Amino acid sequence: MGDEQRLSPGEQIRAARDAFESGQDFTIAVEEEFALLDPDTLELTSRFEELKAGAAGTELDEHLVGELIASEIEVKTGRCPDFGEAAERMAQRRAQLADLADQFGVALSSTGTHPWSRWQDQRIIDTPHYRRNNEVLQYVVWRNNSFGIHAHIGIRGADRAIAVCNAFRNVLPELLALSASSPFLEDCVTGLHSARTEIFTKLFPRCGVPDAYEGWAAYEEYVRFLYDTRSIDEHTQIWWSVRPHLAFPTVEVRICDAQPDLGQAQALAALIHSLGVRFAHALDDGEPLPNLPHRLIEENMWRAIRHGLGGELIDFERGEVVPARARIEALIDWVLPVAGEIGAAPYLAVPESNAAEGQYARLGNLGSHRDVFAELVRRPRERVVG
Repeated sequence: MGDEQRLSPGEQIRAARDAFESGQDFTIAVEEEFALLDPDTLELTSRFEELKAGAAGTELDEHLVGELIASEIEVKTGRCPDFGEAAERMAQRRAQLADLADQFGVALSSTGTHPWSRWQDQRIIDTPHYRRNNEVLQYVVWRNNSFGIHAHIGIRGADRAIAVCNAFRNVLPELLALSASSPFLEDCVTGLHSARTEIFTKLFPRCGVPDAYEGWAAYEEYVRFLYDTRSIDEHTQIWWSVRPHLAFPTVEVRICDAQPDLGQAQALAALIHSLGVRFAHALDDGEPLPNLPHRLIEENMWRAIRHGLGGELIDFERGEVVPARARIEALIDWVLPVAGEIGAAPYLAVPESNAAEGQYARLGNLGSHRDVFAELVRRPRERVVG
């Protein structure tokens, strides 16, 4: 990041285009965000700096980063040539993080929101990036105590990367429905499946479903406009649910809630990777891809937020409402030809229930959302979540 920060915006955009033009196709990197918890109260606890210092000199160190608040920590797989390696690294990183948390007596959780810890009690980590976001966004950034899973897919070609982003817009609701894991927030049973989406994409500027762009030139024109009007002062202030990343040549998918279960996290990342590769092949072969208007995608986004995997989504090609599960199963069938090529096929699956559905089911048995959350927490000296 140091060299990138020394570049002017124009130089950075040119460098990003050049990186895409010479980039490597279909690599994959996965980032998972975890909450740091007091093992007794299960409240969020501001221990990131301690854990980061404790990882110094270990294999985990370079793959462990802070993410906004001091009660949150992120682990990264690093760039992998195929999904089989990425899946192995996801398991390895979770185990490494669990060992580190054990050393410091910290519990871990990985759901889209913490069910009751107050945002007012959290501390922004002290880095130039987050100090700047704090200065610019104020309440918006304070309020964002949320946890997600992101996937970066290597795409060669700047125009091609924009086209893959355009294609991903259409399936963001399906990915959210599959990943929804945040039914509880502010000590409330929200009735939603992804409260995280409401407090992140609906509060942040330049967030949620992006516009479609005709190519890199159109996208670059927009980014330059943001810099020229002093709307942004760094490219990561574009927080869309899918975006071309300017620091390295990847399409980054950011819509998904964090996953309590390792297997479901791997299945979700496998689908995202497979979709990115399948979209690119379709573009190369001249296969038509949908280009839905923003207003229609938002209809399905709300359905995914409210009802998740157990609800219904609109099939716009057929003009019918269909089960969300059927839409995801259709996507898996569509990507299967490429999933085998990238090592993702063994991981593709639709679970019997997503994390939010599982939490609502347990709520019916336990009667308390706090007790439901407690079952999902990985406490010190216990097996890693998933």
